[in-house]
Amino acid sequence: MFIRSKHLAFFVMAGVAFSQTRLDSHSKMHLTFPEESPVTVVGADWGESTQSPRGSAMLLDLHTSLLLKNAGSKRIRGITLLVLAQEVTPGGKASVTVPSLNVAPGETFPIRVDLRLLRPMQNNSGPAVEIGLDGVLYDDLSFYGTDRLQSRRAMTVWELEARRDRKYFRNVFENSGPDALKQEMLASLERQAGRSGMDAHVAQGRATNTYPERSQRVAFLEMPNAPVDITGAQVGLAGDEARRPTIYVSNRSDRPIRTMEVGWVLKDQRGKSYITGVIPVSVPLQPFGTTTVVQDTAFKFSEGNGQPVLLDSISGFVNSVEYSDGRMWVPDRNPRLLNPSPEEQRLTQIYKKKGVQALIEELKKF
Repeated sequence: MFIRSKHLAFFVMAGVAFSQTRLDSHSKMHLTFPEESPVTVVGADWGESTQSPRGSAMLLDLHTSLLLKNAGSKRIRGITLLVLAQEVTPGGKASVTVPSLNVAPGETFPIRVDLRLLRPMQNNSGPAVEIGLDGVLYDDLSFYGTDRLQSRRAMTVWELEARRDRKYFRNVFENSGPDALKQEMLASLERQAGRSGMDAHVAQGRATNTYPERSQRVAFLEMPNAPVDITGAQVGLAGDEARRPTIYVSNRSDRPIRTMEVGWVLKDQRGKSYITGVIPVSVPLQPFGTTTVVQDTAFKFSEGNGQPVLLDSISGFVNSVEYSDGRMWVPDRNPRLLNPSPEEQRLTQIYKKKGVQALIEELKKF
């Protein structure tokens, strides 16, 4: 009986392997960069990209390496690619963003695409996957691209954070030497390891659990030199959900404001704290004006293992502000509150893999 079970498992596994086929790069995977693009494709290695049926859809497992070239006249600081299997199908669209680049005109640079997409089984005409350019951010913070994914704002924030953090670590090295820089890297790695993983899901316009709801005033942490002032906020807490956050905002500046990003600091019923990812909020504000922002949304929170985070309290902070002319504000460095920026994570990995001298050389490049 045991032997027959082994044979059964073998045949099941063989059937799964048989249903999985490799994607034909010539007919099924297309690169759709515009002719006038300042970034061109030098080469593409489609690797072991495969497709396999999943119910009424096809699961596309992509593992691709692209070699791109800066064909423009400015240094590239960030790039976002749009990866599309189906525009309207859930799971049919994704993106790949690489911040903290330093690519001079004429230089090449690699990008990895490792992700999964879903495509309707009945839609077999045309390419299975299209990879296009959503946007490029330059060292003068100018932007090229369609910006369908609002990548300009995200990459600008990350670049401003990168400049802030690189300046901080350079100052540590120049004023206190390599040993002090090493201690900063070790402290950052410890903070990153101690961050509690959490997932946030949105249930638009409705509650999704039966916990009783209680209203709570939300304290917003003061961010020095912020162009906005949160004069009050409240939210409904119910189990693992934060419902209908309402924020009262004042513009402290003499420039119109388009949007801001808000981060949430959560504490669960066990006393454990979490810092969420930031959430863009549309706040059209005239100079020195005020407004009330109501999000008819329920944010549902869970740990990385899927267990719900039962909320006890919530506070907030302003993570960035976008003016109407496209310029951005980001807060001063605050490692006790803010999650490590993509650049800080990149620099700590350089230190971890190559040592402090390699990190010093990297900081000197910018």
